[in-house]
Amino acid sequence: MLIGNNEKLIMIGDSVTDCERARPYGEGLFGGIGKGYVMMVDALIQSVYPERGIRVMNMGVSGNTIRDLQQRWTTDVLDLKPDWLSIMIGINDVWRQFDTPHITEGHVYLEEYESTLRDLVESTLPSLKGLILMTPYYLEPNSNDLMRAAMDRYGSVVKRVADNYGCMFVDTQQAFASVLESIYPATMAWDRVHPNAVGHMVLAKAFLNVIGFDWNKASH
Repeated sequence: MLIGNNEKLIMIGDSVTDCERARPYGEGLFGGIGKGYVMMVDALIQSVYPERGIRVMNMGVSGNTIRDLQQRWTTDVLDLKPDWLSIMIGINDVWRQFDTPHITEGHVYLEEYESTLRDLVESTLPSLKGLILMTPYYLEPNSNDLMRAAMDRYGSVVKRVADNYGCMFVDTQQAFASVLESIYPATMAWDRVHPNAVGHMVLAKAFLNVIGFDWNKASH
């Protein structure tokens, strides 16, 4: 696995990342790291690679867009000096255009999304051992659905930025695709965004696969 001894991984994003993490930030026994995919990533790393002393920190904030991430970047990323950083943002950037279409000041359109993501990646990458970019997603198998199609466009931006800067890349929409062949979307997420434990495990597995998590080691 790519994350080494005594290294720190920060995972930042919106409500899917946040998942009721502690405020102020805490890492205690009672949900300090949240109840979603970040908790699952941490649990799998700590149980399979306990000797490495890896620290996972959840810096998700519900409702955030990439504009919000930029505003708190210094305190919630740079000041914490991570070795590894994971970013999954964009769901609200798209969603606000659909659920509050007339409140346009809250919309983050594609051009701003890409330029802000590039700025954050470019300014932070030199201080990191690795940066993982995860796409936003929408749990709708019909790619012609308007919100799903918009989410795919934002996901394509994430892929392009990852390619341009040599970042690791997690296609979360693709990770969900095979599961959605057998599970109706609302069963996994009533609003097609906030998943149950199954959906969070899909995200955790996709992330761990990209960083080289050894599932054979996990089976021993």
